[in-house]
Amino acid sequence: MHIRPGCSTAVPIGVSVRIAGIVGAAFVLGAAGTAVGAAQGLSQTAAPDWQAVAARVVPGLVDVNTQLGLEGAVGAGTGIVVTPADDVITNNHVVEGATDISVTDIGNGRTYGAVVTGFDRASDIAVLHLTNASGLTTAPLGASGAARVGDDVAGVGNAGGVGGAPTVAPGRITGLNQTITANDDVTGGAEQLRGLIQVAADIEPGDSGGPLVSANGQVIGVDTAATARYRLGSRGGEGFAIPIDDVLPVARQIEAGAASTAVHIGATAMLGVSVSDANGSGALVHAVVAGAPAEQAGLVTGAVITKLDAAPVTSATALTAAMDQHHPGDRVSVDWTDPQGQPHSSTIQLVAGPVG
Repeated sequence: MHIRPGCSTAVPIGVSVRIAGIVGAAFVLGAAGTAVGAAQGLSQTAAPDWQAVAARVVPGLVDVNTQLGLEGAVGAGTGIVVTPADDVITNNHVVEGATDISVTDIGNGRTYGAVVTGFDRASDIAVLHLTNASGLTTAPLGASGAARVGDDVAGVGNAGGVGGAPTVAPGRITGLNQTITANDDVTGGAEQLRGLIQVAADIEPGDSGGPLVSANGQVIGVDTAATARYRLGSRGGEGFAIPIDDVLPVARQIEAGAASTAVHIGATAMLGVSVSDANGSGALVHAVVAGAPAEQAGLVTGAVITKLDAAPVTSATALTAAMDQHHPGDRVSVDWTDPQGQPHSSTIQLVAGPVG
């Protein structure tokens, strides 16, 4: 058992506790909304028994480990078991870019292969399907509608992505209905995450996808944290969580296989480029995956994609949103200008790619 320096809270074996407080430099974000409440207005009631809280929640969590084959890297996060059979909720950015996913269930200690059933990029929510899993312990889900500024809460998860015993980061709610901008270095796009719960708690990379837990041991949100590739705003700040009342309808839609303009179901289609916003309009190509459809069609670094299926591509975010409507095997028309400013157009058959 590891207890972070300066923390004197007694905890059971298998759970460690982190000091509450503002997160460190590894968690760089800022809220666009105005926080509700102030420190002097917070409740001064006795601290909850986080030992008992953790004992209720930890058996319903998983560690999520990913291989990012196209980047030659690995990633890690946390997930929440929502059905005894095989369904796990996590952040989309935890599994984005993954070419292989494995999940270790904390309740039974077993490791399973996993695939992404579907995701909602704008909500930063994904649902995983575990292979040959059954009888899993589910996390106790609560409601976020009753959450108030000053409530005691804790983030629980795979802090730092090191695996092993989950850690618990106690803190308090400092704001409700917050909006932050998430910048995605994988797709080059940016999404606004809205309606978030803001907390003063030591939520770290690796906690992403894990639960924000109320003092009575119920999950009231899904923690989201900045990483090297998924950045939330530009100012230092506190932790944020997606309210569980917003998460569950998205998860149920994904589980039902109901695709929409927001929800992508099934395998992810790949064009084979990494992009950012062009100077003016369009998606500027930074790199082309060797052997991918984009390379075969003649796209090169420095090209600017201007249309997909005759619809204007105004930014990297717009290209990502358009690609989310497609699946492997689809044929799409792509218009672009090369680095010399010459126009090109080609019909490209998409292939299966990394998640998201």
